[in-house]
Amino acid sequence: MSNETGFSSVVIVAGGSGKRMGRPKQMLPLGDKPVLVHTILAFKQVPQVRQIVVVTPLENRAGVEKYISDVTFVDPGDTRLESVKNGFACVDKNANTVAVHDGARPLVNPQYIQDCLAAADKYGAAVLAVPVKDTVKESDGEFVGRTLERATLWAAQTPQAYRREILQEALEKFGHQTDATDESQLVEKLGVKVRLVMSDYKNNKITTPEDLIFAEALVNTKEMYRTGFGFDLHRLEPGRKLFIGGAEIAHTKGFLGHSDGDVVLHAICDALLGALCEGEIGILFPPTDPKIKGICSVDIAKKVLEIVRARGGEIEHIDATLITEEPKIKPHYNTVRNSLARVFEMPVENVSFKSKSHEKVGEIGRGEAAMCHAVATIKITNKE
Repeated sequence: MSNETGFSSVVIVAGGSGKRMGRPKQMLPLGDKPVLVHTILAFKQVPQVRQIVVVTPLENRAGVEKYISDVTFVDPGDTRLESVKNGFACVDKNANTVAVHDGARPLVNPQYIQDCLAAADKYGAAVLAVPVKDTVKESDGEFVGRTLERATLWAAQTPQAYRREILQEALEKFGHQTDATDESQLVEKLGVKVRLVMSDYKNNKITTPEDLIFAEALVNTKEMYRTGFGFDLHRLEPGRKLFIGGAEIAHTKGFLGHSDGDVVLHAICDALLGALCEGEIGILFPPTDPKIKGICSVDIAKKVLEIVRARGGEIEHIDATLITEEPKIKPHYNTVRNSLARVFEMPVENVSFKSKSHEKVGEIGRGEAAMCHAVATIKITNKE
């Protein structure tokens, strides 16, 4: 849980059985990832979203964890509303706004998510929606009763966002009602006016096989691969904690630096920035800035990951080689690999980490320093 204020949490509801699709629709393959993974990654691109609660059965979670590690899983209820209540129970009480989103809407635009959260913060409640394009008829049995005025009709989507205390009150007072198709209906019963926020027609819910075909066409876009190289070197100093790839390793010495000196994360971050032609971490986190003295290198890596994703990129592969005389690194290979996979939110099978000695040559050979070489490959998707 975060200790910050002014941030947002999101509850992604993905508990359906997918009867119309023959299997859970949220885990159907879409491009190279399951539908639900695409959905979560859209929220990962929104800076103010600091907590993601995914309401989904146990059997779906391994398919998500292959790509994403830092989400909170919650068991679904018997109905959508019960699932929302289960997810909301795990929301950080410090969150200012809470969004609720359908796991089967994988193509939501991160900018529209941001717009919806901002509107919820200002007005108390907001929903993404699009104007209805078709003429809508109200039935009178088997015949048309009347034609509705299309200019006033909007099709509601998700996310639907609220100030946390407003959603809490709505769920407490009206959460027992089974006829509500979304939680904004409960908020409306409180007398809170729900702000409409313009979305687009790509944010379609995958319900039928035709919906999946539509989504496949949208994600079948141009891709390119970029590779970058990174290097870093730090002195080893007695009495400092030793961090390698985001993992703390027990040793009598640690890396000396303006940050915690994690030479592996620094080299990998420079490789990622190099693949994007975005400079190096010394530009983002100047060693002359006293405000970031002692910064955790995992925080540096998370910022670099944000840059990668803002450019439409996903990290495909990392290969890092640490050159050091001490401590012996081989026993820690799996620890470091798993740590790097968590930090960069990627499958551990796409992370390579190894170590070499310096054959007693120079400062590294004397155990006074260590260096790291890293190569990283990024897949950049052009969705225009």
